[in-house]
Amino acid sequence: MQDTIVAGAHLCDEETVRIVCTEGPERVKELIAMGASFDHGEDGRLHLAREGGHSHNRIVHSADMTGKEIERALLQAVENDENISVFGHHFAIDLLTCQNNGEIFCYGVDSLDTKAQKVVRFISKVTLLASGGAGHIYPTTTNPPVATGDGIAMCHRAQAVISNMEFVQFHPTALSDEGLPIKPAKIRDNAFLVTEAVRGDGGILYNQSMERFMPLYDDRAELAPRDVVARSIDDQLKKRGGKYVLLDISHKPREKILAHFPNIAAECLRHGLDITQQPIPVVPAAHYMCGGVRAGLQGETSVKGLYVAGEVACTGLHGANRLASNSLLEALVFAQRAVQPSIDHMVDADADPCLAEKWARPVLSVSIKDSALSDIIEKTKKTRMELQSIMWEYVGIVRSTNRLKNAEWKIGDLESEWEEFLFRRGWKPATVGIEACEMRNLFCCAKLVVKSALARRESRGLHFTEDFPYLEESKRKPTVIFPTAIQELTWSSKPLQRQLQCK
Repeated sequence: MQDTIVAGAHLCDEETVRIVCTEGPERVKELIAMGASFDHGEDGRLHLAREGGHSHNRIVHSADMTGKEIERALLQAVENDENISVFGHHFAIDLLTCQNNGEIFCYGVDSLDTKAQKVVRFISKVTLLASGGAGHIYPTTTNPPVATGDGIAMCHRAQAVISNMEFVQFHPTALSDEGLPIKPAKIRDNAFLVTEAVRGDGGILYNQSMERFMPLYDDRAELAPRDVVARSIDDQLKKRGGKYVLLDISHKPREKILAHFPNIAAECLRHGLDITQQPIPVVPAAHYMCGGVRAGLQGETSVKGLYVAGEVACTGLHGANRLASNSLLEALVFAQRAVQPSIDHMVDADADPCLAEKWARPVLSVSIKDSALSDIIEKTKKTRMELQSIMWEYVGIVRSTNRLKNAEWKIGDLESEWEEFLFRRGWKPATVGIEACEMRNLFCCAKLVVKSALARRESRGLHFTEDFPYLEESKRKPTVIFPTAIQELTWSSKPLQRQLQCK
């Protein structure tokens, strides 16, 4: 608990932290029972690793691919369960909501089947979103290509409460392709992550002159929390005009390096670099959203029947900065905690069988002429890169009020220009296409990050601003974005379906 709260700059919700620390071990045992395979030491017990911000070795892991192993085990369990239907290649467009006595209820989601190119409507008394983060609002991110903030944006449009969006965690050590002997043939969809465990295992950071710099910034040196390490690297790069710094683990025995970091070793070797002999070129990359849809202790949101778990949620666990490895643990604990309330809500909720036809249906973009559609896709691609560039330049690791206001203005202009282009080329308010839907969600999340960052007039955790460089005890409270009565007048900010009045 102490490590989590210290890393979170004392903005964590203490009850949430207690719940995760108490219930976490049970969830890990469940994963093992499902077939997840974790590393064991010579004594036959689970091998516990240590990462930045941790005072003890306590992290259960599967070499350097823990997330992948958890995902593999869970997907296998889903496949083996005949009660679960999986709809692959479906992109969620918007939540279906209606209002009753001042409260908003969620009755499912409209989705785009990208393979069959048709809109599929799912009606449900309970919806749980586990849609991940919004790393792709930045040009370099460790997140997979699907992390375009879709869940957060859908919830914002559905008038759910959003919290702490200014706290974007930049992982200090993503592989820098720029520093590899053999450059990748094409630009990666997402940056290759060099796990925190490399520093936990004794990895040392140097600048390109092979000067160790972390002790200059923090007594914990390489084991300082991620926000400190990322800011230190950022400072070194700006001062020295470098593109990357170096992370060296080569002083450790070769067989230990290969046993602990096989994935990193193989990836670097593919590009001509032997990590048992040479340092790894690394650079910070957008990694994790500590903010998101505000969730209670059961994963419930301010919208009835709508639950969230994982990175899309803001449960209060992470505060102003997530402690390493707490993301996987939080997702497990809150997914489980959402189960019973979901069952209770299903028993109590009314569902009108005619509901499915009450909302207007989204229209596929295939109705637009081919030439116009390819122009729209090309324009969207360009706009996405421009948005990412604005976010990196003005809303990066170190911020200022002036730069944030600049970002707000530039993002607003870019969004208006993009929307005007779409509608000039035949787009309609109810038209959907995957590129445009992702773009509107990226715009939404970028604006939420900027709005939250401007609201926090102090530097805390991941949010560092030159205008207010110190921590203010009086400001130790979450940033909360409540739904507005009047939606901003942009296409991106409004749900495609009008909210109904429930009977």
